[in-house]
Amino acid sequence: MSNHRAFVATIIFSCFIGTYLDLLFVGKQMYSFPARPFPGIFTINVAFTLLILPIFTTLFLWIAKALTELSRILFIVLIGLCISVSESFSENLGLFTHSEAWQHSYSLFGYMIFMLIIWKFYRWFQ
Repeated sequence: MSNHRAFVATIIFSCFIGTYLDLLFVGKQMYSFPARPFPGIFTINVAFTLLILPIFTTLFLWIAKALTELSRILFIVLIGLCISVSESFSENLGLFTHSEAWQHSYSLFGYMIFMLIIWKFYRWFQ
């Protein structure tokens, strides 16, 4: 199987998962996106799921391919830490609002699991 096909399939897969998770959590009012494109049509930030997430997934796969297994695990943990910290900055900028029930540790572990699934899907598809 071509490596490009695995990249594209994994990027599409990550967009589907990201979109469905955003729809689920926004629907359960765990978080919301006060500033988003087309607010009258979409309840989620489609710029994130259709633009940022594919770029992020491409960079993740590109870097993860070059790492050893231990380094890749540390890289995934680092991504989870960075995202959970960056959520606070996003909230201060008004891009993101969480309910009081939300814990930033959900993002830490959630993104670590998300990146692990993305990596396993990519390896499975190759």
